[in-house]
Amino acid sequence: MSSLAFTVLFISFLLISLVVRFWLASRHIRHILVNRATVPAQFAGQISLEAHQKAADYSIAKTKFALFIVLLNAAVLIGFTLMGGLQWLASASFSVFGDGWRYQLGLVLAFALISGLIELPFDYFRQFVLEARFGFNRMSPALFFTDLFKSTVLSLALGLSLVWVTLILMEKSGDLWWLYAWVLWCAFQMLMLVLVPLFIAPMFNKFKPLEDESLRTRIENLMQRIGFASSGLFVMDGSRRSAHGNAYFSGFGAAKRIVFFDTLLERLAPHEIEAVLAHELGHFKLKHIVKRIAVMFASSLVLLALLGYLKSQTWFYTGLGVEPMMGASNDAMALILFALILPVFAFLLSPLTSLSSRKHEFEADAFAAQYTNSQDLVSALVKLYEDNASTLTPDPLHSAFYDSHPPASVRINKLLAI
Repeated sequence: MSSLAFTVLFISFLLISLVVRFWLASRHIRHILVNRATVPAQFAGQISLEAHQKAADYSIAKTKFALFIVLLNAAVLIGFTLMGGLQWLASASFSVFGDGWRYQLGLVLAFALISGLIELPFDYFRQFVLEARFGFNRMSPALFFTDLFKSTVLSLALGLSLVWVTLILMEKSGDLWWLYAWVLWCAFQMLMLVLVPLFIAPMFNKFKPLEDESLRTRIENLMQRIGFASSGLFVMDGSRRSAHGNAYFSGFGAAKRIVFFDTLLERLAPHEIEAVLAHELGHFKLKHIVKRIAVMFASSLVLLALLGYLKSQTWFYTGLGVEPMMGASNDAMALILFALILPVFAFLLSPLTSLSSRKHEFEADAFAAQYTNSQDLVSALVKLYEDNASTLTPDPLHSAFYDSHPPASVRINKLLAI
């Protein structure tokens, strides 16, 4: 492929993704506005008009903000690639560090820091303006920047270490470096399944054992009926940051633990909490987690093999506005370019991922209905939709393209039909 052809292909996919994103967003906003004045009959009496309109306004505000971020990301992408940002950054890093691993890591670090600084004000806006406007933000600026510092240190310690070893493999392992890098990446991901719940998550939140004995007994009986063993039941102080509620299980092997947001426990009744947990455990028992990991590993193998091919192609660099450095390694640049353009070329595959996820949600709902009262899960979901200001009237096409969970009406109708 020629450099010009790849440039045209890249720009074409970028423009297509922008057009599709804006078209879907406009449909979504129009659909919500058309249905804003009336609570859907299915939810009348359960959700007030005020709550319904709050969810509509919140969804529209998030959609508009997301469109702004889409444009920003597109501008940053063009700035880094075709407008020469990465070329300048590579030259500056090379002049400081010279060739070798210092240059490679320096380039990756500089790119990551610049990207993070660009995103920072918009993350702050999302938390302290958008979320605060609708009453969801409970985070202080001090906590926001404390979290930022901790996540930055962790990213440097873990992320740069992974990148460094990957760069060594790219340089010294021959044409099959991508296979060794894939094994490394898979091992890293499995290690994180253990490290995150035991060591990393407690750096950001406090976890305490579930103290409500009657609820604990109810949950333990549910786990016994299902056949799920956990290292513990914990309550997380999610209310420090947000009014949104959730429950999840994390970890792997002996590190599996069930976690409830304190906001969830405050809102739901014990039988509803049991139903929500049965849904989450359904993902485990139906091997959805294993399937997702398997898909992730398989797709990463394909992508790394593709990168193994692209990194030796001159048109891959020049087509994206970068001149490969003669007499120096271009491995770090190849990693950065690949990470930048992958979302552009993969965007149109989003509905496939969403379709698989929604299928798993339906299956987990059906599983929960086998071990708890389906009406309990319905009532819990209605409360969660209301508390999280999730719109009850999303555009069907927008939802099919983006949403990992089915629309509220579809999901609840299936539960009621069980």
